Amino acid sequence: MKRVEISSEKSPNFIGCWYIDDENISKGIIEFFENNQALQTKGSTAKGVEESRKRSTDITISPNKLSDPKYKVFQDYFSELQKCFLDYREQWPFVKEFLTKVNVGPFNVQKYFPGDHFAALHSERTGLSTLHRIFAFMTYLNDVPDGGTEFLYQDLTLKAKKGDTVIWPAEWTHTHKSQISTTHEKYIATGWFSLIPDKDNGSS
Repeated sequence: MKRVEISSEKSPNFIGCWYIDDENISKGIIEFFENNQALQTKGSTAKGVEESRKRSTDITISPNKLSDPKYKVFQDYFSELQKCFLDYREQWPFVKEFLTKVNVGPFNVQKYFPGDHFAALHSERTGLSTLHRIFAFMTYLNDVPDGGTEFLYQDLTLKAKKGDTVIWPAEWTHTHKSQISTTHEKYIATGWFSLIPDKDNGSS
């Protein structure tokens, strides 16, 4: 894992990027996806399946399954992802101070056929049901020359390069959408770092 510097006129943009150089991880996740068609579903948003907003094929994975040898590649992936997150915290001391523990809940592996998309502008925390999300993460699992992610208010476009892993705040400030590739399939792994509720929050 190594940090990738993002050049942007609007700085700081609070978007971090790293390259996971173990190609077996990207290859293994794609193979898992293709070998488990029974787990595949139509991609959905918080409002359900809306193909005008998002059209993809997804597999949702619960972290409690990762102890199963079938999911070994995701153990390797999470090991690298943790390194990325720890390096993100190092760049922002206040984040390191207040965010000592995070949780990763169910996450998604997604396939976009040519012409598929998440073209609707969206953010990752939009209501009470997603209030616990604090950062989003995404790893591009293959190269897509005409694909990537556009961040609206940062005036920034990230190209889809295999192994590149992006972490950004889940708030509306990082509203984004995908670039639609008409020539290539695109695979990503994506999910959220979430706050862990205090056992005793002092309320009565």
